[in-house]
Amino acid sequence: MESYLLDWANLLLRWVHVITAIAWIGSSFYFVFLDSSLTPPEDEDLKKQGVSGELWAVHGGGFYHPVKFNVSPPKLPGHLHWFFWESYSTWISGFALFTVSYLYSASTYLIDKSRMDWAPSTAIVVALAFFVVFWLLYDGICRLFGQRRNGDAIVGALVLVLVCIASWLACHWFAGRAAFLLVGAMIATAMSANVFFWIIPGQRTVVRQIRTGQGVDPVHGQRGKQRSVHNTYFTLPVIFAMLSNHYSFTWSHPQNWLVLILMMFAGAAIRQFFVMRHGHKLGRNRNPLPYALVGVAVIAAVIAWMRPAPVAAPAANATVSGAVSAGAASAAGQFGYEQLQPVLAQRCYLCHGAQVQMKNLRLDSAASVKQHAQAVYQQVVVQKLMPMNNATGMTDAERAVVQRWFEAGAPTPAQ
Repeated sequence: MESYLLDWANLLLRWVHVITAIAWIGSSFYFVFLDSSLTPPEDEDLKKQGVSGELWAVHGGGFYHPVKFNVSPPKLPGHLHWFFWESYSTWISGFALFTVSYLYSASTYLIDKSRMDWAPSTAIVVALAFFVVFWLLYDGICRLFGQRRNGDAIVGALVLVLVCIASWLACHWFAGRAAFLLVGAMIATAMSANVFFWIIPGQRTVVRQIRTGQGVDPVHGQRGKQRSVHNTYFTLPVIFAMLSNHYSFTWSHPQNWLVLILMMFAGAAIRQFFVMRHGHKLGRNRNPLPYALVGVAVIAAVIAWMRPAPVAAPAANATVSGAVSAGAASAAGQFGYEQLQPVLAQRCYLCHGAQVQMKNLRLDSAASVKQHAQAVYQQVVVQKLMPMNNATGMTDAERAVVQRWFEAGAPTPAQ
């Protein structure tokens, strides 16, 4: 029952998290587009009001005319729409999902004993420290260098180094899938912290200054804009880290930390292309295509580098890690459940046997194995997700046994 309820919690939290993330990233992308696409106002009345840019757009059968005021409008309306709950809801749901999926079962999902054999409580504390330490260092870099000449370039270079160090540590300390997700959650935490500690407080200060008749300090808008731009470059790297959860060939690679760094770098480069593209159409930026080409080239290089070496198919009567005997296959070369069962017993019964049925799945029954043959093949052979973190040490030869059994039609004694 506990596993069943955890599955539901995981599903519902993931659903909420994806919805809120779409809302947050969508609004972020829109305002970056808006800022880059504004043109000087033509109407004299708008100029007198202090409007610095306007945009005419058509969508959903209607015309829209958003304008941007330089520093502040002459008068605030009674109602302002704030963009912060999208960020907070995304972080809260994401952290809850991370807790249910990884922290709650740290010994299974967070820890890879071949990397670091530490207690679950220690692994949890270290994982949470990634969020706090990264934010403090990133925020410190922005405070120290963000307002200097060429500050954006300095901040970008230092944050890249910081992300690289964090990626290397995470991939050497935690299970591969957890490490990728941890780095993504770490960066996403900094994004939400930017909203909570800088963007929204700065906006509230400006609103208060306008309503009390004080002079508006433009530094609040400048700082908020800087952190908002950082957030938009973080988005594609974070999305890759989250999606990689479903593609084991990325986080199971021997140099998974380098895979993560290169793919996040490619995402940031491609995002730069889209950011600059809006202004390029108005003649403000140089051609941003090189950024997209760099991102695509990095991805292509990673694909070529990670390509699997061709593996010869094992003989029908091959010995598989001592679990399958040389005479198990029939003389006719058929492959049946008799060759599969020893592998399941040695590698799978621990979590899917008579004593424990994780995910409500038993593999010590031929009928159940037959029923879930497609899932077993996908998890063990295609994605190599199971055994979790390869805790029972399944070899490639044993995965080949599962593959040959499935390709033979998943035969069982009941057939």
